Amino acid sequence: MDEEKNSVDPRLDNEHWANVLVQALPYFRHWVGKTVVVKYGGNAMLNEDLKKNVMEDIVLLNTVGIHVVLVHGGGPEINTMLKRVGKESRFVNGLRYTDSETMEIVQMVLTGKLNKDIVGILLQEGGKAVGLSGVDSGLLRAKPIQSGGEDLGFVGEVTEVHPEILQSLINQGFIPVVSTVALGEVGDSARYNINADTAAAKIAVALNAEKFVQLTNVPGVLRDVNDPKSLIQRIHLSDVDRLINDGIIAGGMIPKIECCLLARNGGVPRTHIIDGRVPHSLLIEMFSDRGIGTMIY
Repeated sequence: MDEEKNSVDPRLDNEHWANVLVQALPYFRHWVGKTVVVKYGGNAMLNEDLKKNVMEDIVLLNTVGIHVVLVHGGGPEINTMLKRVGKESRFVNGLRYTDSETMEIVQMVLTGKLNKDIVGILLQEGGKAVGLSGVDSGLLRAKPIQSGGEDLGFVGEVTEVHPEILQSLINQGFIPVVSTVALGEVGDSARYNINADTAAAKIAVALNAEKFVQLTNVPGVLRDVNDPKSLIQRIHLSDVDRLINDGIIAGGMIPKIECCLLARNGGVPRTHIIDGRVPHSLLIEMFSDRGIGTMIY
């Protein structure tokens, strides 16, 4: 094996890496000083190796002068904790009913555990990170929502985003890490569980972000869900309704696309759904001609 390794012409390897760096240079120039909002969840959050890859990517982006805001969910971890305490989940039209006891667990898991775990990894990777929730500095305000006329308890919809705390942290070189627990509207002291994808899209709009990225557990939008090679790399806004009517955009992909539309219609130029199971997918999307996943433009 050593002889085979030594027989490889090092000039070929050097040329390959030089080409990679040359290709990446224009992207570095473009993104420096710009804001990118990343929604983080799915398998990339459960697998420790992938989690480390994501944090390495974010620290690198921050190090070269790209402003990254990381917004995270935590559904699987919430499910685990509910089972541990013997709390049975109830769903209304596919949405989890969140009573006061469940809301306490949601807040504990998202803001007390996961948020600090993510901040800790970013710090270990050499980054500057600060964890906060939507409650801090009144970042996110929300109102309760219903589904089919039925009450969902403390499940909320974001009505206001006050991004000043995020902008202050960004200006000081920090990576804000946001858990999506929101404060009620003025006069309502309750806390609300917020869909992380939607919250991230609204934060991207409020920050005038240049890019909004959802890290998920699928390659992107597929023409055939059973064929990863059928990835649609670019979807124009005008084609979304047709793809939904044709059943190509369906199921759990619809709300992700809706979040992309929310960000895009709010002025975010680039919105993406990329595969968080691919190591360093964020860097591939940001700094290469090939890109990865699906872009809504």
